[in-house]
Amino acid sequence: MYYDRGTVEVRGRVFTRLAVQTHFVTPGESYLDLLTRYVLPLCRAGDIVASAEKVVAMCQGNIVSRDEVRVGFLARNLSRFATSTSHGIGMDEPLKLQLAIDLAGTPRILLATLLSAVTKPFGKRGVFYRVAGHGIAGIDGFYQDSAFPFYKDHAILNPLDPVGLCNEVYAKLGLRLAIFDANDLNVELFGKCESLRELDDEFLKDLVRDNPAGQSDELTPFIIIREEPAIQRAMPPRQRRRGPMHMMASESRPAPHSGRLEGVTGAGSVVRPMR
Repeated sequence: MYYDRGTVEVRGRVFTRLAVQTHFVTPGESYLDLLTRYVLPLCRAGDIVASAEKVVAMCQGNIVSRDEVRVGFLARNLSRFATSTSHGIGMDEPLKLQLAIDLAGTPRILLATLLSAVTKPFGKRGVFYRVAGHGIAGIDGFYQDSAFPFYKDHAILNPLDPVGLCNEVYAKLGLRLAIFDANDLNVELFGKCESLRELDDEFLKDLVRDNPAGQSDELTPFIIIREEPAIQRAMPPRQRRRGPMHMMASESRPAPHSGRLEGVTGAGSVVRPMR
């Protein structure tokens, strides 16, 4: 199953994005097996695969459970002054702030807090995370309102050796992979394979800057990015797949790893297997 996330134009080139749905991935699963099962059957030569960093870290087991975090006096009190947003759990969650202290150390967190407070009135954002470092900005989890119980009691850290993993995937599966942390506020590129070196980082980030994977419980950690042929680029915008996502549900579930996937769009047209 996958979702049509419409097209995006970057520097005069138009790309279609397909968000590939998976099962709920649990710690220790094989990342290569996930790509082989869900992504490889849909890819064509020249496609780019954008992966969420969260699924990589989950497969690597780079997670922390609630039981491993002991909230102290500093985290409990500093969290009261942190800013919360509607885009996820921030440092206003004592568990997350305590984990940041555990990773970066008390002195650095205090310095980051001080500099953030001083610069915020001047419109400077993200100072806390830049000063704290240690991948603090990538901590994801402890969501009490999550649809998945796992995220209520666990935090997911940044992926380990993302560049090496991208190159391993290309060597073993032939997929041109880039790993992102994209949300409704920002996008960060963790790594890309050598076969994508001709595309600069900002170009790749622009492909997913609108967060085509979504922020909810859709289970779409992989985005297949496909450049449209020149004849399609010349079509009027209304003929392109734009606007809200269109779910493409399978008509009949194929056997695992069969490489077959057919579906129907919201408009009723049949989507044939992609080769």
